[in-house]
Amino acid sequence: MTDENVNTPPQNENGPAKFEDLPLLPETQRAVADMGFEEATPIQSQCITLIKEGRDVIGQSQTGTGKTAAFGIPLLEKIDPENRDVQALVLCPTRELAIQISQEFGKLLRYRQGIRVLPVYGGQPIDRQIMALKKGAQVVVGTPGRVMDHINRRTLRLAFTHTIVLDEADEMLDMGFREDIEFVLDKMEHEPRQTLLFSATMASPILQLTRKYQNNPAHIKVTRKALTVPSITQRYYEVRPNLKLEALCRLIDAESPQLSIVFCNTKRRVDEVVEQLQGRGYFAEGLHGDMKQTQRDVVMRKFRNHTLEILVATDVAARGIDVENIDIVFNYDLPQDAEYYVHRIGRTGRAGKEGCAFTFVAGREIFKLREIMHYTQAKIQRGKMPTLSDIEENKTRQFVEKIKGIIEEGGLGKYHHAVEALLEEDYSPADIAAALFKHNLHETDVEEINFDPPRSHGNERGREKYDKPEKHGGRFGHEKNSRRPHQSDENMARLFVTIGKKDGVRPSDIVGAIANEAGIPGRAIGHIDIYEEFTFVDVPQDTVRKVLSHMKDVKLRGKKISIEWARPK
Repeated sequence: MTDENVNTPPQNENGPAKFEDLPLLPETQRAVADMGFEEATPIQSQCITLIKEGRDVIGQSQTGTGKTAAFGIPLLEKIDPENRDVQALVLCPTRELAIQISQEFGKLLRYRQGIRVLPVYGGQPIDRQIMALKKGAQVVVGTPGRVMDHINRRTLRLAFTHTIVLDEADEMLDMGFREDIEFVLDKMEHEPRQTLLFSATMASPILQLTRKYQNNPAHIKVTRKALTVPSITQRYYEVRPNLKLEALCRLIDAESPQLSIVFCNTKRRVDEVVEQLQGRGYFAEGLHGDMKQTQRDVVMRKFRNHTLEILVATDVAARGIDVENIDIVFNYDLPQDAEYYVHRIGRTGRAGKEGCAFTFVAGREIFKLREIMHYTQAKIQRGKMPTLSDIEENKTRQFVEKIKGIIEEGGLGKYHHAVEALLEEDYSPADIAAALFKHNLHETDVEEINFDPPRSHGNERGREKYDKPEKHGGRFGHEKNSRRPHQSDENMARLFVTIGKKDGVRPSDIVGAIANEAGIPGRAIGHIDIYEEFTFVDVPQDTVRKVLSHMKDVKLRGKKISIEWARPK
């Protein structure tokens, strides 16, 4: 095949395309929505349609631009599930990338049955791969050397292979795979054949490949977006997936941001995080595509007026947000590509001010983070999760600064007589001050949490233990459902509430009812244990009378409840 000319399709003048507007199968649309992809990246929006039309394509882009989905979505839609032969082949330079591509293909095929993707690479017993190939796989993703080995053994036949992808072609050539790649390409006999090549550079060896093996390819070029954010502190935290919320709360408590944005990949995740944060007493609200414009306007007005501390949003919903003094951006979910990462963290550190960007990663996501670092040419340092004592020190320091400000404001005359009365009763000034600190700074009687995930990334063995929730507290002591004996401190009282799981009650319902009816800050409420027919909740001892009196005849989830002292165990 010869290359007569290289075409560049016109850019979309209306901006990035939404996946729902692309001509995709309903099953693909559902899978894409589950993965959190609302809007196609530049390379996706330009490549998908061209590849579906059968064009050969040269995709010139850096790692981290979403190119796996750019070729994966149209490639998988061409696969016939009734045919068990290999219909598509993806060559890539490393075993890690082969595994990563296979996993992403698996997610894209979530709602399509009968299509099997098989990674083949060196370092894994070849006998196992031979058995898997005999069972049938329509898509093979592998390194050039191992693919060539299977072809020579006749365990991989390419007679029905109509599409081949060379991913990170420049890397494969740099690693000395040119002869292997040409051997594989020469073995592809199917006509017509579609050849897709993706490379960060277009050096002479790449151009030689395109001229020899591609037919009038369309050239899609995505330039790197420079990341010039010296005023942003970037850190990542490796945490267990089931402890992300705890990690988020821990960092918010330690850093005490006035305004922060938490980015999630899906609308469902936004709703979950908002509900959990509100249940723990944080002033948080969500922003995503399913909300009406009037709802979005209300949320944004609160955020701009600082009556809302935490905005939880998807990438698309957050577009156009221009709010000054955002202290921290949290990547609760790792973005689907590096371009989104740049957009997200650019919300903080504006106008020369300092800002922070904290990213949570779990398991094999660390490889995706490395792609982001490579693309942005930014060094993202690993962070150490603050301890409970760090948080207590921070709160004490903030309270001291607050006290200083109150003293400097003056107007304390009418309170002097109360202090003098205590001094006359032989209480020392230090004891009086310490008592005020204790009263205002709630202690947390919770166990320290090990946030670190297992060190072997991608190891599925022991996954059940890995994902198992742990006994722990939250910002104010907790949100959990536990049947283990509960240990309260002497400053908290345990109350019994006549509503439980069967009534659909959630921790946020309990916190909201007590906070609204009794006027007690949500952050002061402690452990909440929800059982099938009843609930236990801890409140500060000095608020019990207020809670009991104000919670009479209150309705929760449409049910009239009663609340009383819990019987001692």
